[in-house]
Amino acid sequence: MLDLAALNGRVASALSAAQDSRAMRAELVTLLKAALTDGQARLEALYRARPRDARDFTAANSWLTDCIVTTALQAVQARLHPNPNPSDGERIATLAVGGYGRAEMAPQSDIDLLFLVPWKVTGWVEQVIESTLYVLWDLKLKVGHASRSVDECLRLGKGDITIRTALLEHRFLHGNAALAQTLRTRLWSELFAKTHADFVEAKLAERDGRLSKIGNQRYLLEPNVKEGKGGLRDLQTLYWIAKYIHEVDQARELVALGFFRLEEYEAFREAETFLWAVRCHMHHIAGRPVEQLTFDIQVGVADRMGYTDHGGRRGVEHFMQDYFRNATRVGELTRIFLTELEARHVKREPLLRNFLNRRKKMRHSLRVVQNRLDIEDEAAFLSDPLNMLRIFEEALVTGYLMHPNAMRLVAANLHLIDAKLRAEPEARKIFMRLLLKHGNPERALRRMNELGALAAFIPEFEPIVAMMQFNVYHHYTVDEHTIQCVSTLAQIEREELVEELPIASRILRDGVNRRVLFIALLLHDIGKGRPEDHAVLGAQIARRVAPALGLKRAECDTVEWLVRYHLLMSDTAQKRDISDPRTVRDFAKLVKTRERLDLLTVLTVCDIRGVGPGTWNNWKAQLLRQLYRETANALENGLEDLNRENRSDEAKRALRTALADWPSGDRRTELARHYAPYWQGLPTSTHAVFAELLRDVTPATIRVDLHPEPDRDATRACFVLSDHPGIFARFAGALALVGANIVDARTYTTKDGYATAAFWIQDADGHPFEETRLPRLRKMIERTFAGEVVASEALQGRDKVKKREREFRVPTSISFDNEGSEIYTIIEVDTRDRPGLLFDLARTLADSNISIASAVIATYGVQVVDTFYVKDMFGLKLHAKSKQEALERKLRAAIKAGADRSVA
Repeated sequence: MLDLAALNGRVASALSAAQDSRAMRAELVTLLKAALTDGQARLEALYRARPRDARDFTAANSWLTDCIVTTALQAVQARLHPNPNPSDGERIATLAVGGYGRAEMAPQSDIDLLFLVPWKVTGWVEQVIESTLYVLWDLKLKVGHASRSVDECLRLGKGDITIRTALLEHRFLHGNAALAQTLRTRLWSELFAKTHADFVEAKLAERDGRLSKIGNQRYLLEPNVKEGKGGLRDLQTLYWIAKYIHEVDQARELVALGFFRLEEYEAFREAETFLWAVRCHMHHIAGRPVEQLTFDIQVGVADRMGYTDHGGRRGVEHFMQDYFRNATRVGELTRIFLTELEARHVKREPLLRNFLNRRKKMRHSLRVVQNRLDIEDEAAFLSDPLNMLRIFEEALVTGYLMHPNAMRLVAANLHLIDAKLRAEPEARKIFMRLLLKHGNPERALRRMNELGALAAFIPEFEPIVAMMQFNVYHHYTVDEHTIQCVSTLAQIEREELVEELPIASRILRDGVNRRVLFIALLLHDIGKGRPEDHAVLGAQIARRVAPALGLKRAECDTVEWLVRYHLLMSDTAQKRDISDPRTVRDFAKLVKTRERLDLLTVLTVCDIRGVGPGTWNNWKAQLLRQLYRETANALENGLEDLNRENRSDEAKRALRTALADWPSGDRRTELARHYAPYWQGLPTSTHAVFAELLRDVTPATIRVDLHPEPDRDATRACFVLSDHPGIFARFAGALALVGANIVDARTYTTKDGYATAAFWIQDADGHPFEETRLPRLRKMIERTFAGEVVASEALQGRDKVKKREREFRVPTSISFDNEGSEIYTIIEVDTRDRPGLLFDLARTLADSNISIASAVIATYGVQVVDTFYVKDMFGLKLHAKSKQEALERKLRAAIKAGADRSVA
């Protein structure tokens, strides 16, 4: 990688020939730059060949950095500022501190240096430091530095925990070794030895602050490898504390000290090596010190580390599953280490979570140690395999956290949770009590999952542990999403979400089969990660698992149905026009009973809310509530109640009441003005708005009404103007130009030739447009229809896809459905979302003489499903296969052209 002797020879020759100090420095920088560039290239090539050998890489990179830094120091002191006989006051030692002091250097890590002097900095010492730094800066190295005496180091370290931590990891590089040894001796005898408890508390408080700032969640899909939960900083914190208390130099020494067992140290080493490998590849890919593993970098790291697509999943998904499993290991090691500290009275013990539940005597060979649930007699505990489940229930009942010693024992004996234990009725009862009896099942499930006990008891759960889905819609891994869903269900049961979720809360209050609901929720995504449809595969798995958990035949059938159709209600509400009676009728036919409707509604709510923060909103809530109410009514009163005539009559009666203060002639004109679809597709409040906009309208007029609807998390935009072909596309273009996301749209034509269009739009954050932005929105619409702005031209350059989102693959799927509506063909376009997509699709349909009656838009991160209810130019459905195929080709061409533009 680098011939140091040869480099020193070249430096000596070049500096001897140089005319002055300026020329010397220039020659030195040139030679060091060449050596550094060549060494880094060789090192990266070696690393690409052995992409998981992070320990060798970080050590070699540190050695290369040492060579460059010490060569610069030697040249500066010997050639640029020679001082053959320095006085005692001119002694200087250069130390590496921080990560560089640990000899762990990622490709873009900072170089932190401490220039140590005996007392104050002299003139010659200042020249040496300054010249050395200029050389390193000329090499474009990121150098952090400080010049201090030994006394200053102790004084500053005492008052600043960050400085103290950096000093903890100092490593001698060059200069006066005796001076460096003096610092080391005095640090341990005068500072470190007297402040163990203070340091531990400070580092743990620092960790808590860091995690609360960056996200106290191990399963964030774009984790911070260095600072995030389960990341390198957590492992480094353990090492800092151990070194501070016991003066260890290697993590392996923690085994002899009793903090870790040998197998736990091996897990420490494996997790640390994996995380360092990831971090080093991130730096190489980005060419800068990035620490957040963003989606675009994940793909590159997975490729460099040798992950490939297989088993129906992308290589990046396999890579991230390994990442999250390593992060979980780090969490386990952190708990073990901190509890051992508590046992040695270095860290203050935590308060009991629930003092009122305290028991003096514990069952099942358990005891309380340091306010945690521990195992009193290991042999007795392991003699009854049921205890492997009982301990989780006891933790819930008593409110105690599990002691890491107990967690160690459970994790080391998972083989006891075998087929024989799973078949025992008492084991099933314990597990069902964990879910149903104690009010907070998510706590038990999460602990069981982290220790491997959940996958041992339900082996079918193991493939989804730490499984990530490579998209921006799902915030959590599949197992964590499942536990979040169960947590939401428990919150609803505790009546904590009555205001937000009134229907789901009422359903649970009135009573449903809780066994069925909890098991269906636990299994709803168990089929993910394989090539088959996860709902179909999940239902097949549920057919095996539900009886094994003790459910009756009828309950098993219901669980299987719920898993098979767990997306049905969400898809119907978000991807179909639920004002169309046919939509509700078809949904009701699939659901069949009020019991299933109630169960599916609660499951759907929990599933959407469990996706992540911000996924649930008022728009989705009102869609689901409307679908629930109309389906419940249909199941109770008969499907024949769902017809257009009934809805039209009801809507007209409601509008007649709303327009009671109108002259009777005007009211009759308005009620006779519209065709039947208009009456079924809009609520009375919107009918009233259109009635006002249409009053005394003239062919040259464009009338607009913009009204925020916070209860729907959307702004309603109503337009009235003379009808003409392509009107939907022009609206979509105008709205795209102001950054509006359309979530629902309806266009109708009156009998006297006016278009009445209603759009529900949101801003980029999924909220109604602010009042201050509405005038600009109105102006853009007016300019577009006046011909002053051509949307297709104005959108050029605005439809770019963000870099971090470019690696997502969303295959395009286009389907035609002539059965889902009585009078329209339903075209569903499932593809990659981008600005202006709806405009491109609507314009393509208009150019093909297809009339759009309504559109429903459902967005899932970078994926979007645009559903159009359409007729041809003769007002008929698109029955001809040839016509459908020709239209699909045009739509795909429009999507491809836009996609090519978005990444150009």
